[in-house]
Amino acid sequence: MSTAKKQYKRVTVKTLVEMKGNHEKISMLTAYDYTMAKIIDSAGIDVILVGDSASNVMAGHETTLPITLDQMIYHASSVVRGTERALVVVDLPFGSYQSDPKEALRSAIRIMKESGGHSVKLEGGSEVKESIKRILNAGIPVMGHLGLTPQSIYKFGTYTVRAKEEEEAAKLVEDALALQRWGCFALVLEKVPAALAKKVADQLTIPVIGIGAGAGVDGQVLVSHDMFGMTHEFNPRFLRRYLNLYEDMGNAVANYVKDVKAVDFPNEEEQY
Repeated sequence: MSTAKKQYKRVTVKTLVEMKGNHEKISMLTAYDYTMAKIIDSAGIDVILVGDSASNVMAGHETTLPITLDQMIYHASSVVRGTERALVVVDLPFGSYQSDPKEALRSAIRIMKESGGHSVKLEGGSEVKESIKRILNAGIPVMGHLGLTPQSIYKFGTYTVRAKEEEEAAKLVEDALALQRWGCFALVLEKVPAALAKKVADQLTIPVIGIGAGAGVDGQVLVSHDMFGMTHEFNPRFLRRYLNLYEDMGNAVANYVKDVKAVDFPNEEEQY
């Protein structure tokens, strides 16, 4: 079991590489608003991801595809205002980087300038090489994302585990090494076999952060709403719920309704 070796007042991309070198695991959660970011940051999280998963948990969409660049900038700027320690990584949304490297750079620059985020994350390997290189050449830190890539859900047709077959696993390793070679500072591996994820993490000098990728990687990420138990229908094997806020918040609302109806709230001490 690894233990913290050093206290960091502000986590940077350099910090994460140092943490990997010191065998200190990296903690990462999503946030989409000021209040959640402030809670997560003050509790000592290393990285906050402003994920395009906001499309699901904040807006109720079935996939991550509908969220726009403007919406991502809105969420990211709210998170940045609530963060003092954590590194803030912002997802580039679907359609903002895949087909045109110039558009990818414009999108990344808008996120950095308008939100104050510290870095961007995008999905894919060799197929988005030119977009990654152009963003990196502008001095913007990039986190990669391989394995299950939710923005490509209609290509894969399923959210099942990726890279179980030898050919896909070999491409994933090749893409991971390429992302490092191009200059990405870290990599997310989503829903891949634990043995493959460990193999990738052992080969790379940059941190590998897993979600459904086992314990052999350099850190872990979860969607905060899932981890807090604010969602209740999403039950993948990799999810550990640390609270059951869906039930607790529902009970609180029911009690509030009951007290209002019974004229028990506000009482004499709760009024002017």
